[in-house]
Amino acid sequence: MTNINVLDPGASPLDYYGFELRRLREAAGLTQRQLGDIVNYTASLVGQIETARKLPTPEFSQRVDAALNTGGVLSRLVILVMRSQLPAWFQQVAELEARAVEISTFHTHLVHGLLQTKAYARAVLGALDQENLDDRTAARLARQRIFEKQEPPVFWAIISEAALHHQIGGREVMREQLAHLLSFEHNPRINIQILPFEAGAHAGMQGAFDLFRFASDPSIVYTEGYGSGHPTANPDTVKDCSLRYDHLQAAALPLNHSADLIRRVMEERYGEQGEADGHPVA
Repeated sequence: MTNINVLDPGASPLDYYGFELRRLREAAGLTQRQLGDIVNYTASLVGQIETARKLPTPEFSQRVDAALNTGGVLSRLVILVMRSQLPAWFQQVAELEARAVEISTFHTHLVHGLLQTKAYARAVLGALDQENLDDRTAARLARQRIFEKQEPPVFWAIISEAALHHQIGGREVMREQLAHLLSFEHNPRINIQILPFEAGAHAGMQGAFDLFRFASDPSIVYTEGYGSGHPTANPDTVKDCSLRYDHLQAAALPLNHSADLIRRVMEERYGEQGEADGHPVA
């Protein structure tokens, strides 16, 4: 257990956050209980965050920033804290997501992390490992805050139709996840296309990949294996994957037809009418 008297602010972003929270609270002349009462959290939670035993959330940070008039210090810091909780091999990817002006993704068997709901993310992350699941889920969802920036990236997602039918977390979780995808239907910066089954052989047969484009830096392609990530700025690889993505977009359904398919699967496979006889509609 971390002792607050020996907390090293240089040990990690989480330790630094706890150190700063305690410093700001004491500068305001408040006890942990008093601050907790103001921001509607328990004194125990405040203490656990101050001693780096509990992960702060963006919501907690926003409330404390407002209560202590910090100018948004903790809300900025919590982004680094959340990123530090990601697997070490993935932290660089989160940085790419945060810097990119355009992100293009292709996935075959699941919804991209930047589009996942909390329940869906928990089901994915908890498939084989339940340890620290709340914190790991929070860290994944925190990546989605890139869409809240003053100038968020343009995001293109091509998702195989198979991902819509792959029931992760149960029927209710999938219904919520597909409804979440539909919530972006009229958002010009978040575009979702479905690659239908009838597309047959396609340019993404070799697997999922992400393309990151930046305002002034070279583009980067990211692919993933078991427990490892592989970003590269190799011009030939970027050129090849960019061409593949162009062909995938041509093979995928248009945006409006993609939304229609998502809606149809949500209603027919995961809707209430499919529960009448206890069996999902295929």
